[in-house]
Amino acid sequence: MNKHSRGFTVIELIVIVLILAGASIMFFIQKNNVEVAARDNERKTAINAMYYSLENVFYKANGFYPQTISEANLPSVDPALFTDPNGVKIGTAKSDYRYEPLNCANEQCKSYTLRTTLQNEADYVKDSQNK
Repeated sequence: MNKHSRGFTVIELIVIVLILAGASIMFFIQKNNVEVAARDNERKTAINAMYYSLENVFYKANGFYPQTISEANLPSVDPALFTDPNGVKIGTAKSDYRYEPLNCANEQCKSYTLRTTLQNEADYVKDSQNK
C-alpha cells in the first residue's frame, strides 16, 4: 500500500512564513515612507499658503509685513494650516512652522522668513519678496 500524505512539510511552511514576514516588513516600511512624505507635503502646502497670503494679500493692502501671523491678520489662509501635522500652532515653541519677521518697527516689518522642518529633506524656507 502506498501512503502518500497530502499537505505541506514543515520546511515548506517555514518558507511560506518567512516570505509573508518579509512582505509584511516591506509593507510597513513603505507605509511609513508614504506617511512621512504626506506630512512633508502638508507642511510645504501650509508654508506656501501663508507665503502667498502674506505677499499677495497682506503686503499689497498694507505695504509692510506683520510682526506675527495668525488667522486674524491672514484671513485668506485656511485656519487649519496654522497648525502643523503634530497639532502645534505656529508661534508656539515646538511648532514645525516658524515665522521670523525682520527689520521691524512699530509692529511693521520690512521682510520675513517662513520656515518648516521636514522629515525627509532639509528645512523648507520661503523669504519675503520685498526687502
